[in-house]
Order: sequence, then structure tokens, then C-alpha cells
Amino acid sequence: MVYKAIGLMSGSSLDGLDIVFAELSEQRGKWSYEIQAAETMPYNAHWKKALASATQLTAYDYLQLHAAYGKHLGEAVNAFIDKYNLHHQVQLIGSHGHTVFHAPDKGFTAQLGDGATVAATTGINVIGDLRTMDVALGGQGAPIVPMGEKLLFEEYNLLLNIGGIANLSYRENDRYIAFDICPANAILNKLAAATGMEYDTGGNLAATGTVNEALLQQLNAQPYYTLQPPKSLDNGFGYAKMYPLVQSFSLSASDALRTYTEHIAMQVSNSIWHIGQMPSTTTLQLLITGGGGFNTFLVERIQAAVEKYNIEVVLPPAEVINYKEALIMALLGVLRWREENTVLASVTGALRSSIGGAVWIGLEA
Repeated sequence: MVYKAIGLMSGSSLDGLDIVFAELSEQRGKWSYEIQAAETMPYNAHWKKALASATQLTAYDYLQLHAAYGKHLGEAVNAFIDKYNLHHQVQLIGSHGHTVFHAPDKGFTAQLGDGATVAATTGINVIGDLRTMDVALGGQGAPIVPMGEKLLFEEYNLLLNIGGIANLSYRENDRYIAFDICPANAILNKLAAATGMEYDTGGNLAATGTVNEALLQQLNAQPYYTLQPPKSLDNGFGYAKMYPLVQSFSLSASDALRTYTEHIAMQVSNSIWHIGQMPSTTTLQLLITGGGGFNTFLVERIQAAVEKYNIEVVLPPAEVINYKEALIMALLGVLRWREENTVLASVTGALRSSIGGAVWIGLEA
């Protein structure tokens, strides 16, 4: 079977909306993909402010934003279809939305971007609300990309995505676990903003700084890092806990960036140690994707931190670095449409693997 689908992903770093149009093929249980068009649509000042402050809204205003952002997503898809001449080619849209609240310990998670509004605006069938079923089953609702990694990137045992939050996936035979590691680009970008930069290109500024050992020790001492998976993070941990901690040391931007970069690299290494990747005679490959894959200095520090485990860092083509998560949202939409599992219980800790996602029919019957 061949499916042509759009995937939408908005990450906590607020750099923009990732849109992918992909052809996804399944033959005898084996999946393959071809990205046929992809783009990041940057958020303007209005949407950056609206999404960043959504946690402070009243219930009424939150629901209003939920609908408005759904319309924004739909209009973005329509513009994307016009630009790449994809009319009458898109079978469905897999929409992640933008996570605002994530509290699986309290039984809920919430992503902005009303799927019904996306469907009504585009006239295309939409699958969204991808995390809620897993949370209802007692799971973390995150990460949800491992199902896509299992089907599309099965040649890799270790996969690291560095977005606003860094997360790691590990596969060994039938064992598959994944979890959030630590806040990543969300903090690096805020530190870079103090210098007037949107982000630290290539980690060039961080590379000129010096590690502050006292701060690094406090960053690494967070209780979250001692928890065993399944576990996941919400955006508040980074913005309300880690960023103020860095700021409390009153470091130069270069030293703050250098120290936090080292923190990310150390937590990646520690995470691999804790899942059992001891020094090996066989070289394993660690696939890095997400915006952090373009941070040359961060990638170098991660390679230095994991080489003692005989692990080699691999960077895929730029379109995969940029758009792997949006691609997987398209696949999860297809899996939901096929009524197949979209979430792995071994990853999230749910009672069982599940078919997650709500369906909104955008086409006339």
C-alpha cells in the first residue's frame, strides 16, 4: 500500500511549524518513505508570544487559541499545497499540534491546534490528539516517535533527537525503550537570545566559552536524571527550572552556552550508560536528528562523550535532520487510519500499546 500524507510538527523551541509531504509505502510489513516536499514555516512574533504564554490563559482564552491555531495550521497547509502544487494528492494530515500542558502523572496532556478546524480549513482528513490515549492508559504519552523510528529507521539501535527537549530511543532485538533526556535547544536558544541571536549558529559562540564547573554540577544534580524510564519532560522543567538556574550564575553568554552544551552532552552519555550501552567491541551508530544536529559544536561534544562506549555519531541528510519528526507524524496518521498501533507501551509505560489519535473527516461524504 502507498499513502501520500502530510505531517505537521511544532516543537518547544518555537522556531516554526515543520511541514512534510511524504510518500509512505508498506509491503509485507516493511515500511519505506520518500520526502517529496518539506518546509519550516517560521512563527512570527504574534505566534511566538501566543504559544509561549498559552499556559497563562484562562480556559476560555485557551480554547479560543486552540481554534485559532488550528486555523493557522490549516492555512499553512493550504499555502504549502499551493507552493508545491500538491492539489488532490494529499490523502490525510497527521498533526501533532503544539504541546502546552503535559502532566501524565495527573492523567492529561494537551496540544494546541484543533484538528476539526484543520480539517475544515483544508478539506483533508486529519489525525491529531496523538498522545491522549496513551496517557489515559497510564503511559507517559511521550516519546511517540519511536513507533515511526522502529518502522522507518530500523537499521539504527540508538536514535537521538535534539529539539527543544532532547530524547533518546534504543532498540535491542525486541526491546525498545525511549525517553526524554533533558531540555536542549529551548535553553540554548534562550541563552543565545541574550546576545540578539535567534540561535547560536553551529555552536560557534559556545565553543569560545569556558565550562563553569559549579553550574554544571547543579545542572547535572536534577532529580529527574536519577529516574528510570519510562519518563518524560514538559516545557516547564526547562523554562521554570533550568534556565533560571543558569541565569543565577550571571555568566557571559559564551560561558553559559558552553556550560549548558556540556550538560546536554553529559546527559546523553549518562542516558546511554543507564540503558546498558557499556563499552563494546562492536561499534554502534547513534543517529542524530532535530535542530541540534546542525549545532556542530554540540555534536562534537556528544561524540566525545560517547566514544568511550564505542559509539559513532551519524548525521543523516539535512532533510532527515530537519524533518524526521514531522515525517513520523505523517506515518502515525497513516497508522491510525489503518487502525494499527501508534504508541509503544514499552516506551511509555502504558498498560498496553495503543492506537492513538482522533480522526476528523475533511472531505464531503
